Amino acid sequence: MEPQLTHSVADGVATVIITNPAKRNAMTAGMWRALPELLGRLAAEPAVRVLVLTGAGDTFCAGADISTLREPGDEQQSLAVRAEAALAGFPKPTLAAIRGYCVGGGSQLAAACDLRFAEEGARFGVTPAKLGIVYPASSTRRLAALVGPAAAKYLLFSGELIDTERALRTGLVDEVHPVGELDKRVAEFTRILASRSLLTQAAAKEFADGRTDRDAHWAAEARGSGDTAEGVAAFLERRPPRFTYGA
Repeated sequence: MEPQLTHSVADGVATVIITNPAKRNAMTAGMWRALPELLGRLAAEPAVRVLVLTGAGDTFCAGADISTLREPGDEQQSLAVRAEAALAGFPKPTLAAIRGYCVGGGSQLAAACDLRFAEEGARFGVTPAKLGIVYPASSTRRLAALVGPAAAKYLLFSGELIDTERALRTGLVDEVHPVGELDKRVAEFTRILASRSLLTQAAAKEFADGRTDRDAHWAAEARGSGDTAEGVAAFLERRPPRFTYGA
């Protein structure tokens, strides 16, 4: 099978699958290049309320295809940074569903998601020190914001792999599930996310990510949206709300 990104949309959830089984789902230059465009299309689809990123089979992503790093210049890293930025900037909730190896560029993509759910036995690592590569500044800052400076330094300085227990303890992942139960939990949780107000989620995502220039924008969006009135009415009437923002 040719290395590729595949996707599907069902019940408000877009699932993007990293597919390169011959190399543990390593990202090729073509895959890095394709991801921002795919994310742009999915972000523009009103039917998409949540995005899940995962890997084909029993591996999330073993990083960048190392064979491409022999090529001159820093194009591979630039492509990865652009893909990571597009994922971090996706305007709806994103969740990485992780099995097996989540290493190098794979950990870069996982960290760019809003949430990370993992299966027991997954292994995580940030490995540029094994290759003499300077990890991108934006990726380093995102990792440090996620797990704290000390844990980020441990991962970056050593390149060592850590297990799900330590990943959960450091905040690298949000939930860990037994083998065979990850898909069920991801489906359950994304149904919850898809039923909530996208207005709330989109504003909260920007605020939590540190944006400080959009307070007035989101106040105006809230005033112009029917989501608040619908949410209150649904609560008083004891029925599920039917939020329409972004639809």
